[in-house]
Amino acid sequence: MISLDALSALLSVSQGDLVEDLVIALLASPQLVLFFEKFPGMKQALMRDMPRRKAEIAEHLKATPVPVTLNQEFKLFQHYQTLDAPQFTAALPALLNNLVKLASPFAGQAQRLADHSDGQQISPAQHILFLQRWRLSLTLQTMTLNEQLLEEQQEALLAELQQRMALSGQLAPLLAENEDASAGRLWDMSAAPLQHHDYQKLVEYGEFLAGQPELIKLAQQLGRSRAAKAVPAEEMPQEALPRQMREPASVPEEVNGLHQSEDVLRLLPAELATLGINELELEFYRRLVEKRLLTYRLQGESWHEKITQRPVTHQQQEACPRGPFIVCVDTSGSMGGFNERCAKAFCLALLKVALADQRRCHIMLFAHQVVSYELTAEDGIAQAIRFLNQRFRGGTDLAACLEAVLQRLQTKAWQDADAVIVSDFIAQRLPDALVKTLRQQQQQQQQRFHAVALSAHGKPGILRIFDHIWRFDTGLKQRLLRRWKR
Repeated sequence: MISLDALSALLSVSQGDLVEDLVIALLASPQLVLFFEKFPGMKQALMRDMPRRKAEIAEHLKATPVPVTLNQEFKLFQHYQTLDAPQFTAALPALLNNLVKLASPFAGQAQRLADHSDGQQISPAQHILFLQRWRLSLTLQTMTLNEQLLEEQQEALLAELQQRMALSGQLAPLLAENEDASAGRLWDMSAAPLQHHDYQKLVEYGEFLAGQPELIKLAQQLGRSRAAKAVPAEEMPQEALPRQMREPASVPEEVNGLHQSEDVLRLLPAELATLGINELELEFYRRLVEKRLLTYRLQGESWHEKITQRPVTHQQQEACPRGPFIVCVDTSGSMGGFNERCAKAFCLALLKVALADQRRCHIMLFAHQVVSYELTAEDGIAQAIRFLNQRFRGGTDLAACLEAVLQRLQTKAWQDADAVIVSDFIAQRLPDALVKTLRQQQQQQQQRFHAVALSAHGKPGILRIFDHIWRFDTGLKQRLLRRWKR
């Protein structure tokens, strides 16, 4: 069976234009316009994603089969195109019966065209007119089918965008530190389908984090601990830099479908044939005045090179990049209760820093085994929700966690990462071989390990191996003291 894409190509129906019209209508919908006025960064993220969306819609149209009746009618059309006028006259009664059986929209018009012959042989002009009107009917059916499929795609896409708008709009005040960078990445991370009740955990922990400004300050200090420094050298003299730009030619060169116009130089043969029929001559002039004659659409495809000039300056940058975060969270039983809430809220604070600085944030939970979550992936919001729903009720296997971190630091994408261990550090002594390997990484690779201690009773022997120790005592005395200071 012929596909919809092949049928559209044979009938000169431009599916690309239909997809473009769908996207323009979608972006012009009032819901999206109001939302993107409030969050322009998310509009930029959506526009970056639009080429992939268009490709998916185009693939869906290509994979859609043509209905059986339309497929059979098109095969009839292809067959009758090969017949000359006498053969066509002889086969016309059978064609009319087949069109009625197929419930073709062209059946009534075909009968009226056949009645003009009065049982005599069809003239060549009538033969051409019949085929052209039949082709127009097939084209209209194909366009209607395309439009129905595109309306379904538009409704599905709009529903998805509305869901992501609700999610991004509610989480933006919690996780987006600045509109330009954070909001756009937050849109990218909301690709996974979620219900309203799913992300209430994020809202709850966001509200808890807002009540712990010391945690937010701690995350910001840790994120700025490796500040990128740019040392500009003396400015070089400005010089002209040739830049090549491409401009489409304005001269029409190539046929690119059909459209309605008054251009008599590019009329279809069917429209021109109506001038030879007295009964249709007035109809031709009426459509000419209304600019509704079917004509070929021509478009230029050649490109010209244009050279512009722009000034350039040279600066020397001192490389000191901010790498991604690898956050290891202790999920042992001693980390339950308030410690658990602080650890999860601190991870959200680091995620906020990562979004603002265009960094990755990877969470590793360690107890008896290591479980990983990529919070800045396409489904980062869904992974963050799964992380927040985890319970801290296990043992403390800090050695296994550090081994997993060292393995990840060996990969190219994570060589500049900052490893952050969030724990109360009430754990067993680390193996000497592991400590030695960690020291080598710190000295040779310049990789840094941070400890966020949530207890004043952590073992000093474990904490000694870290480059920086950030303390946030969750004891009752310190909690009351922080609240009193606020």
